[in-house]
Amino acid sequence: MESMENWLQKAEVLNEALPYIQRFHGKIMVVKYGGSAMVDHELKKSVIRDVALLKLVGFRPIIVHGGGKEITKWVNKAGLETRFVNGLRVTDKETMEIAEMVLNRINKGLVSMMEKLGVHAVGISGKDGTLLRVEKKLSKGQDIGYVGEIKKVNTGLLEKLLNDDFVPVICPIGSDDAYHSYNINADDAACAIASAMGATKLAFLTDIEGVYRNPLDKSSLISEMTIPEAEEFLASGMAGGGMLPKLQNCIEAMKAGVSRVHILDGRIAHCLLLEFFTDRGVGTAIINDTEKRYFHG
Repeated sequence: MESMENWLQKAEVLNEALPYIQRFHGKIMVVKYGGSAMVDHELKKSVIRDVALLKLVGFRPIIVHGGGKEITKWVNKAGLETRFVNGLRVTDKETMEIAEMVLNRINKGLVSMMEKLGVHAVGISGKDGTLLRVEKKLSKGQDIGYVGEIKKVNTGLLEKLLNDDFVPVICPIGSDDAYHSYNINADDAACAIASAMGATKLAFLTDIEGVYRNPLDKSSLISEMTIPEAEEFLASGMAGGGMLPKLQNCIEAMKAGVSRVHILDGRIAHCLLLEFFTDRGVGTAIINDTEKRYFHG
């Protein structure tokens, strides 16, 4: 049997979560789900359980997922070449068909996992109800095929799903004015949806611990940044690789009304719960000047 001390520790964890549950009850949270957490089955279960718990304690979560690694695998199986221009996948007609097939397969798998936990979920793409209306995206003037840039989010569809007690699970496929399908960067889709919905939180699950002042120094992790600090960090040139566009997305989402953005290590089991419900938190939080990260005293 567990000792009384262990039971008291569990009670303390629940007590620590209370002010966060109170503050964010009824609020919209957008989770951009990607990276290793989509590949490792145990991590996948951990993420879905976290989102289910968020829903059951009164939050209103929306999942936006990627699937780049899986798309690459199936493109290679089809004998097609995977090409990137300025870090963006070149998506010709054949690749677009594969991407849509793969993303919809991932989407329905996540919905099934959520339903097994007793939480009702609906899997949709940005084409459903013209949720994500896009235009062709160019990469520094270069045509990269069927890659879309979001110009409008149909919030009415998402509001109806949330009001009907569903968790929307969204794959980043949109359509243009002529109803052609376009692949959308999942980070871009999550930011656009969070901004349009006035989300309180936007969380990115990534394969890094957070934002570092020096990527080679693990002790230089930045726990929290205000918008001016994030802009100064970008201007310094210290944000390299994939962190540069991610931080730019974070700043744009904050300026569009998202209250706080979290960059989390999706390789850590239950990272969402650690960040949302505890005084320790994990990863990097980007907050408004007037906000504080924790709510105990």
